[in-house]
Amino acid sequence: MIPAAYAVLNLEAVAHNLQKVRSCAPDAKIMAVIKANGYGHGLLRIADSLQEADAFAVARVDEGIHLRKAGIKKRIAVLEGFTCAEELEELLKYQLDAVVHCAVQVDILENRKEQGTCAIWLKLDTGMNRLGFKPMEFNAVYQRLMHASIIKQPINLMTHLANADDKEGATTLTQIKLFNETVDLIFPSLQQKSECSIANSAGILAWQAALTDWVRPGVMLYGISPFPESTGKQLGLKPIMGLYSRLIAVKSLEEGDKVGYSGTWICDKATTLGVVAIGYGDGYPRHAKTGTPVLVNGQRVPLIGRVSMDMITVDLATQPNAKPGDPVTLWGDGLPVEEIALAADTIPYTLVCGVTQRVQIVEKSAL
Repeated sequence: MIPAAYAVLNLEAVAHNLQKVRSCAPDAKIMAVIKANGYGHGLLRIADSLQEADAFAVARVDEGIHLRKAGIKKRIAVLEGFTCAEELEELLKYQLDAVVHCAVQVDILENRKEQGTCAIWLKLDTGMNRLGFKPMEFNAVYQRLMHASIIKQPINLMTHLANADDKEGATTLTQIKLFNETVDLIFPSLQQKSECSIANSAGILAWQAALTDWVRPGVMLYGISPFPESTGKQLGLKPIMGLYSRLIAVKSLEEGDKVGYSGTWICDKATTLGVVAIGYGDGYPRHAKTGTPVLVNGQRVPLIGRVSMDMITVDLATQPNAKPGDPVTLWGDGLPVEEIALAADTIPYTLVCGVTQRVQIVEKSAL
């Protein structure tokens, strides 16, 4: 039986998207970002599909442990690093790379006596103002870590781009310049320079100067554009996830009838209304506006009224023969997730990450 709400994953698209990264950054190694349950696509499922990547990145130690326990042997970097000695113990036990971004971490590392057991990425804050050391303190921190016995040499370096999706702005080039200048002060000899990583998905696609030793693609691996003005398909990517449901009711309304909670949508004429078995309880965006496109039988119809927990309602004026059981696409083939995100005043990341546990995941090959 086909479930009421289900997501279809085209895992063959993962390899295509990874190859797109390689074509954009042919000289770089790829650290595939699979945090947040593989951006909602399934952590292990995506890891298995990205075996050609050079390394993985996750946000938290427990995500890295989950990968190790599943038999993943590739290098894994933990982007949030560790926050206490106990977490460092777990990181070392499972041979995870730590991103070092604050003084507390440095203190913990200096107190350890092991020899060369902890691989790290030292993070420079070039303007994101989130994690990382400021340029004026970076060299001193680097020197402290060079003398910490636990640190595996060399120490690799990274930063994170705050505005790379803005192709016309000056912020990204300013960040890249600051990163390079700071690194050059530490390494006057190029032969001594550690490996560096700057580029996220937007950096890979739009900023040649951000392509260093390692790139860290995230959302583009899932076939989604990092730019608000384009879709993944327009960038040569293949979306992995589609979200689907079905009509469960079709009814006739009269002029003046109100639809949904608070009656925010009022029929200005006789209307054929369809009820779809999907809602914010499944991960469909609560704030999707009236007019947000939905595909019924492959044809666009507008969302009307408020999204509720289990259902949405659509205007079937262009689908007079629609009936309960007919297929509905919320995003997927013919309806980019980027378009739905715009209609909900959000970004595609939140949609694919927000698909809930009651939505059945179906791999395309299993259909």
